[in-house]
Amino acid sequence: MRIKNIGVLIALLPAIISAQQAVPISKAEVMEKVMQQNNELKIGAQQVLAAKGDYRQTNAVFLPTINASHSGMTTTNPLMAFGFRLNQELVTQADFDPNNLNDPSQINLFATKVEMQQPLINIDGIFQRKAAKASWEATRMQLARTADYLWLETEKAYMQLQLAYKSVAVLEIALEAANENLRLANNRFKQGYLHQSDVLAVQVRVSEVENQLQYAKSNVLNASEYLGVLMNEEIFGVLDPIDSLRVVSELNTAETISNSRADIQAMEFAAEAYKQNYKADKMTFLPRLNAFGSYELYDDQIFQADANGYLFGAALTWNLFEGSKRFGKIEKSKAEFNKANLALEQYRAESQMELNKARRMFLDAQNSLKLTELALEQSKEALRIRTNRFKEGLEKTTDLLMAETQYSQKQLEYFNIVFQHNYALAYLQFLTKN
Repeated sequence: MRIKNIGVLIALLPAIISAQQAVPISKAEVMEKVMQQNNELKIGAQQVLAAKGDYRQTNAVFLPTINASHSGMTTTNPLMAFGFRLNQELVTQADFDPNNLNDPSQINLFATKVEMQQPLINIDGIFQRKAAKASWEATRMQLARTADYLWLETEKAYMQLQLAYKSVAVLEIALEAANENLRLANNRFKQGYLHQSDVLAVQVRVSEVENQLQYAKSNVLNASEYLGVLMNEEIFGVLDPIDSLRVVSELNTAETISNSRADIQAMEFAAEAYKQNYKADKMTFLPRLNAFGSYELYDDQIFQADANGYLFGAALTWNLFEGSKRFGKIEKSKAEFNKANLALEQYRAESQMELNKARRMFLDAQNSLKLTELALEQSKEALRIRTNRFKEGLEKTTDLLMAETQYSQKQLEYFNIVFQHNYALAYLQFLTKN
């Protein structure tokens, strides 16, 4: 039952496509929408903001930390009770009575406290800040390269849509020619000039073209939907490219990979981040100097401040040994730094190899284009001659079918080569883009 339903859907596919509204769209319009609406770019933008947030957190290396609190306590503890009265500036001669000292009455204390810590010398934190900034820059460059990749992918997707429409047009003409050949074959069969096998051969050819046409129309839908996904836009209908598929003229491109290419810069910034982290880990052996201070308000009533005091100072701290933990961390960060440098070197070599490969691919596409153009003209002329001879009864049915098949195949092959040529050129642009 399922097989029958699939067969019905395939049979209805041409009607489904024709029933959908054609939405004309230019390549420039598609490109603009992709760059403004694509989800990958939006995700990348959020990743940049997250990296920027990590960098801004390192402002703590220079800026103070300030805390404020208000607390309430009550006690009959002799030591704390005497301290509470001192903080509230309530101590009198009677408080030194041994009975009052040993067995004080319950006392309340409400304290408002403002504390500040100011980093003065924090060398490892400075290098961590540099690492965070390099990571932020690497994320920005990754976003720029993502935009370059989406440009290439949009170029390819739009050309695939153009190619799908060209295939439909070629196969529709081929189907008309096949149907006309079938009409002529039926007439000649009725007149006794052809055998039944000849008519069946023409009918098989008609069926083949119809099947190819259905697949071509399905490719139109697929390419249209993919462009909709790239644009992050719901398409009501089928996209119809305004720009036609034609050979794009050659553009000048660099011979070598540019170090200013976004992905190369991203890896360079990533390596710099590992370098700064390695330096930061080494600086943890040095002491840190921090200033601190507090201002306090005391009373036995909530939110009151009859007494106050302050405290300011500085501390030099030096973590001398941490169970060899820092030695292992330094060793790890050094290995990661070396790994990042090696990865950058390898990526540059692979990118140059990919550029060389793309140039050869483009040259191959140029040669194929010339040969295919010549073959297309030859097959067109051969079909014209055989069609005229067939109408006059001077050509075999099999020879005509072969010529007609070859011509439609050469047309499809030509447009495929144009697609490959244009994509190879776009890919070269992508690889040499600064």
